[in-house]
Amino acid sequence: MNALVGEKISIITSKMQTTRHRIKGIVSGDDFQIVYSDTPGILKPNYKLQESMMTYVDTALTDADVILYVTDTVEKKDKNQEYIDKIKKSKVPVLLLLNKIDLSNQEDVAALYDYWKEQLPQAFIIPLSAKEKFNVSPIFDKIMELIPEGPAFFPKDDLTDRNERFFVQEIIREKILLHYQKEIPYSVEIGIESFKNTEDLLNIAAVIYVNRDSQKGIIIGHRGSSLKRVGSEARADLEEFFGKKIFMELFVKVKKGWRDQENSLRGFGYEQQ
Repeated sequence: MNALVGEKISIITSKMQTTRHRIKGIVSGDDFQIVYSDTPGILKPNYKLQESMMTYVDTALTDADVILYVTDTVEKKDKNQEYIDKIKKSKVPVLLLLNKIDLSNQEDVAALYDYWKEQLPQAFIIPLSAKEKFNVSPIFDKIMELIPEGPAFFPKDDLTDRNERFFVQEIIREKILLHYQKEIPYSVEIGIESFKNTEDLLNIAAVIYVNRDSQKGIIIGHRGSSLKRVGSEARADLEEFFGKKIFMELFVKVKKGWRDQENSLRGFGYEQQ
């Protein structure tokens, strides 16, 4: 979606489950508006947080005028068969985006193309590399051909439906995904306690919530070194994002079992089934 919108709307890491929410990216022109809806990756839920993530996927399938099913040259072809079957039954036009062709070769890409043409014969297949910005423009052209006419849903200058606090949370979480291993990134959620925006400075106080007591020390690190690294890298990205100086305080708190608590998930902005 970042490549299609032309701005970094969704955080990016190599870890699974990087995207937790449904995030809309908006592209407007003189006579068109496209609203892209980036959802979490498909998985089998193990706790309520993941159930909420899959709710976003199901809702997006219902709402879409065009389905962009993103796969790549690395992942297992048949891992999401349940959703592939749903897409087969859908009457909505489908674009299958075969990403990461920069990590493969022409012969293997051709074999994957044939596989997906057999799986989803109604789909228009586009091999691409989002990272290298290769073959991205045909996606836009095909979407413009397929979307129905209708009124714009958002003001022309909007790039997303999410507010500034959301991007602060996501950028902090991105740094945690990048620097911590095993279960730590999947046990963390970010809360914004204060957000004071002035002309020259943005003051932010954020809380990193963890699932268990033992995880708090890991997040903080020896003499606070790990937490300082997260704060420093997040602040640098946020200063670029907002175009001004950032003063940010980070705290770590334990919220036991938050991933399975409906009230906690609702407080963090997750939809419930």
